Amino acid sequence: MTKAFTGLRVIDMTHVLAGPFASYQMAVLGAEVIKVENPDDPDQSRFQGSDRAMSNAGMGTAFLAQGSQKRAMAVDLKTAEGVAILKKLVATADVFVENYRPDAFRKLGLGYEDVARINPGIVYCSISAFGKDGPRGHLTAYDNVIQAVAGMMAMNSHLDDGRPLKTGSPVVDYATGTTAAFAISAALYQRERNGGIGQHIDVSMLDVALILCNSHIVGHTWNGWHPEPKGNRFPFATLGAYEASDTLLMIAASNLRQQRRMWEALGRPDMVKENNDQRLDGYQEEFDLLTEIFATRTADEWEAFLNEHRVPAARVRRMEEALADPQIAHRGFLHTHDDPASMANGLRVPVSAFRLSQSPAGITFAPQPVGASTDDILHELGFGREEIDAMRRSGAIC
Repeated sequence: MTKAFTGLRVIDMTHVLAGPFASYQMAVLGAEVIKVENPDDPDQSRFQGSDRAMSNAGMGTAFLAQGSQKRAMAVDLKTAEGVAILKKLVATADVFVENYRPDAFRKLGLGYEDVARINPGIVYCSISAFGKDGPRGHLTAYDNVIQAVAGMMAMNSHLDDGRPLKTGSPVVDYATGTTAAFAISAALYQRERNGGIGQHIDVSMLDVALILCNSHIVGHTWNGWHPEPKGNRFPFATLGAYEASDTLLMIAASNLRQQRRMWEALGRPDMVKENNDQRLDGYQEEFDLLTEIFATRTADEWEAFLNEHRVPAARVRRMEEALADPQIAHRGFLHTHDDPASMANGLRVPVSAFRLSQSPAGITFAPQPVGASTDDILHELGFGREEIDAMRRSGAIC
């Protein structure tokens, strides 16, 4: 079955998490993704992750998480030969994705205007911390710094001390990668309608982080409300985390219908509220009562009970429990690599957060070591064996 992006070629000049995740989303949907790295300074995520030996071998789990289905090419862009190779490669491509320091590629003669002269149909996606221009445009940053700048940390903490806290997962990185993949898809669709002309996409991690705070921003701009940290609490007591007899339970009787069902199921119809103002005013009384009630049974028992009464609830789980949920297997969310010749043999990786009925996402090969496909790609571009050997001797490739 043909995948959504089959036939598209993506040049992946990205590193760390956000950029590689954007191209990974295109790869699992059928695009041919060529990951181009500096042979002397490859993607830093290759050296990061939970397995020190794999990290030392340049195949760290941070890289493996979004390295599948990409052909690895090693080219030194500090050499004239390397730049010439990349220019020849972009002439064959549909998409070019980069997330290096602003203006880095322009200084190499590989900025959007340069590449568009070679290939007017190219969709050129630049991902950066703050965008390509403006007062902060020259700065670089990572997920945790962006969370600090965007105000995300200031609204996130445990109530014990109220100190700002970043999220456990690098949500800005992955949201930025997802946003970039969506923007690329939009630009490719537009290209189909405007005579095959591509365009430049400028994705800012700060913009993405602020989009993740969308409703909070509107609340603030309307009347000056500031989203103070609430820990695991919400404005309504029927949303939030409570200590069951064994561990933490998260409940979400969010709307008026759900809170009615919950209170009736708990045998307390007297606590049902008729409007949200009553819920806001009655927060402390409800919170104290629910704290007392939920302490009487285990989190699993409450999860089953509340879900049976159509009230969203779940025991707070660790990662191993989340991945063991049969729903994950049913969705086909994880792919297991089965290639004894690969260092990633047996690796399980997430594929996609959605399913397409006619063109499902999928993976056919494991993440590659640095430069594993360099020779094959150069042959496809028309370079002969002697030329390739000479470029390797000069250090332009590895």
